[in-house]
Amino acid sequence: MRKIKFLSLLALTGFLFMGCSEDDNGPEPINEEEVITTIQVTLNPDSGGTVITLSSQDLDGDGPDAPVVEVSGNMVAGTTYTGNILLLNETETPPENITAEVEEEDDEHQFFYTVGAGLDLTTEYVNFDGDGNPLGTQIRVTAGAPSTGTLTFTLRHEPKKPNDGTLTDAGGETDIAQIFTITVE
Repeated sequence: MRKIKFLSLLALTGFLFMGCSEDDNGPEPINEEEVITTIQVTLNPDSGGTVITLSSQDLDGDGPDAPVVEVSGNMVAGTTYTGNILLLNETETPPENITAEVEEEDDEHQFFYTVGAGLDLTTEYVNFDGDGNPLGTQIRVTAGAPSTGTLTFTLRHEPKKPNDGTLTDAGGETDIAQIFTITVE
């Protein structure tokens, strides 16, 4: 009787070990989205003058506090500005530079710039991904006639590339979108 119990236990143990082989394909690791608390756009006038900084900081994310949005000054009509976009995760110490990751994964990201009605401003991409499609962490902005309106920066994750330059055609998921009120004088 003991032999039967021992053989049964041995067979059951062998069955358990066979079911847990190292060749099993477990679930794929989840690539968690980065937290972006801050966007800062620094616009340097090509012909000299005052640097314009657009910034938004939202340390509580979807919490009850609204982001702190600031525009350091007005743009000058007829001036072209070249700028860089900095994305940070300030929930970590020191803050994590998310822009570096976006640029590393350039084929999976694209910034879109949306100029609101009434604002005389044009934008263009300065940097591109490895396939020559727009990335947009670097931007050129030309201020037209005196006006006021909004400029929205939207970072999409896994957009269709190439696309027609619109959020609708690009698809993907929005990592961050921020609206700034701009005045051209």
